[in-house]
Amino acid sequence: MKLFFISDLHGCLPATQHVLNLFEQSDAAHLILLGDVLNHGPRNPIPAGYNPAEVAKLLNQYKTRIIAVRGNCDSEVDQMLLDFPMMAEYSILLLENGKKLFLTHGHHYNQQRMPNLNIGDVLCHGHTHIIQADWAGEQFIFNPGSITFPRNNEGASYGMYDDGVFTIYSLEGECLLTSEI
Repeated sequence: MKLFFISDLHGCLPATQHVLNLFEQSDAAHLILLGDVLNHGPRNPIPAGYNPAEVAKLLNQYKTRIIAVRGNCDSEVDQMLLDFPMMAEYSILLLENGKKLFLTHGHHYNQQRMPNLNIGDVLCHGHTHIIQADWAGEQFIFNPGSITFPRNNEGASYGMYDDGVFTIYSLEGECLLTSEI
């Protein structure tokens, strides 16, 4: 199973257009949205190209392929624009090997406040805008970073899962981090 991860879009139309083109080229089965989809949030500046209504229209074209969770900047008003559910605090996917992917934004569950996971399960979250793909004790932590407000001078990024390997790429296609689970 091939999965494509993005987080922290914050309503930025140019970044969303670019990453959806990459999703199309990836042949991934699903687009995983790890929260903060439409709203820029009170702590962030308004991003260049901020257009949440158009971002919603673009994402709605992929509604049957999207699995989304709610971020701390997402609200019921945002859900009204989207044709796919995005108000759940978390979602769980089963991988081919029987391990769980626990999908969440990261403001409730994160490396410091882990959900109940089994050995070898994966916590996937955004929120920090900082890339991560490594083991933390008995669980694997994956964060694809942010396509709109990246931190730590890493640049805008997205993530992929393919056959037991998590990889994080820059929007320009450079491999930033890769790790096998």
